[in-house]
Amino acid sequence: MKKNQVMTPDEKYMAMAVRLAEKGAGFVNPNPKVGAVVVKDNVVIGEGYHAYFGGPHAEVNAIQMAGKSAKGATLFVTLEPCNHHGKTPPCSEFVLASGICRVVVGIRDPNPDVASNGIGYLERHGIKVECGVLESRIRKQNEIFLKYITSGRPFCILKTAMTLDGKTATVSGESRWISGAKSREKVHRMRNDIAAVMVGADTVIKDDPLLTVRLKGKHFKNPLKVITDASGRIPMTAKVLASEPQLCILATTTNTGAERIRNIERLGAQVLVCPEKEGHADLDYLMQALGAMGIDSLMVESGGTLAFAALEANIVDKVVSFIAPKIVGGITAPTMIGGKGIEVLSDAVRLDRMTWKRSGEDLMVEGYVRKAE
Repeated sequence: MKKNQVMTPDEKYMAMAVRLAEKGAGFVNPNPKVGAVVVKDNVVIGEGYHAYFGGPHAEVNAIQMAGKSAKGATLFVTLEPCNHHGKTPPCSEFVLASGICRVVVGIRDPNPDVASNGIGYLERHGIKVECGVLESRIRKQNEIFLKYITSGRPFCILKTAMTLDGKTATVSGESRWISGAKSREKVHRMRNDIAAVMVGADTVIKDDPLLTVRLKGKHFKNPLKVITDASGRIPMTAKVLASEPQLCILATTTNTGAERIRNIERLGAQVLVCPEKEGHADLDYLMQALGAMGIDSLMVESGGTLAFAALEANIVDKVVSFIAPKIVGGITAPTMIGGKGIEVLSDAVRLDRMTWKRSGEDLMVEGYVRKAE
């Protein structure tokens, strides 16, 4: 929707449902963010959202708030009501039993096994259903779920912070802080929303990061910590192993000795042995393995070497870069993307759907990696 464009009543109520859905960010993975409102005689009588994985769905919460008044009302829900037994009973049956007479859906369920079953059930039982209201907005809100449910692989974000001249640190290696406070807070909110953060062994050895969420006045959860370390080089005293080791996954290869693996596992971390590819853990294999573990999203917060490897392996879906109004120079200063690089421009990684906005003093740029046809 274009800025300043007047919303229709359906769009207005669906926008309310979209805002409600966002309250579940970080807690519903690998399920989608879903919001719902019940409207009768142009008055909102029920609101709900999917608050946590395994909990009641948005439309159930909204209809329960509406109570008996739901009879003859309209339900606005961002995702097609489910029509199958999972962790909760079918929402379509609950909607029908409530007496709702009209349902407005944002997007159809993308799960190929259940797509449109909920809509079909409601229509067969005489409920009027309309679909596609604020569809593009809802698809963006649920881009993680849409990728994961259709491919079984995590939605991968490459996050970088650099100076205006493309440096991620000075010639002496100083990198704290390239970006401003507001940008760093945004990164912590991103960590809260995704399932896992991935860095390489060099980042752990050099910076010894916690990879946790640090936000004031907000309920949050820490992501899983995925460390790519082909030969088990990270110190046993590293913070990622010392703090909540049960959240740490070491992605390594057979180059790491069995005793080293046992010692890391004794600390409470999980070790995932991957095939080796060009001296590193095979990232394509790693994405398949993480997806099979139910990890729907991953944010790469690494140095230039792993960043290039991720792009080269074609696992990156989205790039988010914070550009600080600083210039540090230095031919040896590290840059956003390292590795062996690309030789010809025609092979360059290309980004589509570029957007940018201010983030404090910084510029936040987002783009989606153009995938081969």
